[in-house]
Amino acid sequence: MTTTQHGASPVDFAAFGDYGDYVAKRRPAPASQGEFVRPGYPFRGRITADGSSGFPAEAGRYHLYISWACPWAHRTAIVRALLGLTEVVSLSAVDPVRDGRGWAFREGDGYSLDPVNGFALLREAYEATEPGYDGHISVPVLWDRQTGKIVSNNFPDITIDLDTQFGAWADPAYDLYPERLRPQIDEINDLVYRTVNNGVYRSGFATTQEQYHLAVTELFGTLDQLEQRLSGQRYLVGDALTEADVRLWVTLARFDAVYYSHFKTNLRRLTDYRNLWAYARDLYAIPAFGGTTNFDQIKRHYYTTHPHLNPSRIVPDGPLTDWTERAAR
Repeated sequence: MTTTQHGASPVDFAAFGDYGDYVAKRRPAPASQGEFVRPGYPFRGRITADGSSGFPAEAGRYHLYISWACPWAHRTAIVRALLGLTEVVSLSAVDPVRDGRGWAFREGDGYSLDPVNGFALLREAYEATEPGYDGHISVPVLWDRQTGKIVSNNFPDITIDLDTQFGAWADPAYDLYPERLRPQIDEINDLVYRTVNNGVYRSGFATTQEQYHLAVTELFGTLDQLEQRLSGQRYLVGDALTEADVRLWVTLARFDAVYYSHFKTNLRRLTDYRNLWAYARDLYAIPAFGGTTNFDQIKRHYYTTHPHLNPSRIVPDGPLTDWTERAAR
């Protein structure tokens, strides 16, 4: 398949590996002027079934602080629900509208005051873990009730640990990170993270035309490749739902509602892709996906939290999209 994107020269996207090499060769160094660079996630504890990490998998010990608006946090809620861990790992959400103080705990529709520690701001969880902490405050946060500290704010690790270390309680109907498929899942996750999950942010937060153009070209190059891939299979890795599908889906869910306009990723809409749109609706029909998706909070968060992108902070009424339309796949 040869595709020309946004004025770019024709590129062979016939294989994920080829496209990954293309992306790596074209991407400037992280310090390139105008490029969005995601901040680090310093708390990287891991939960293990045998407790060898110091954080044993236990029912009732851990709590997830999330935002329903945030894609990185949303995927922890999806995995938790898919695996039937809602009574094992508790969860609460912050207010989706973030001000200069950061994520806050308030009463509202779908979010609440902190039920675990009584914190007013999520920042307090970071300071309780590392006094004087002055780094980036992000969701999701995996909190350990026993030590009174953050286990992890490194979003890729949190879902993998939920996938693999809570087998004593998890629903056996889903194996989201099966050992035999991990190389394929990891390969797709790496590409999707760089060019899609983070790619929309690299597009929206780019401060030069060159960096914006590069990010958008890579983003739609990958979406075109995924469209072709899904023409012959139901999920990203064969016929089984995996971690890779969860990671891609949270970006697709926000694409037309937010990223298309707010982050200027407007070469095409999700609904313009026959297979990707059907795939996204197919997953939305699963309660763990659709039941954890709050489009109102998603839109209010993005359009009111980035005043440099949307100075008026007006939240659009649209788009009018029917996610419940049956996907014929």
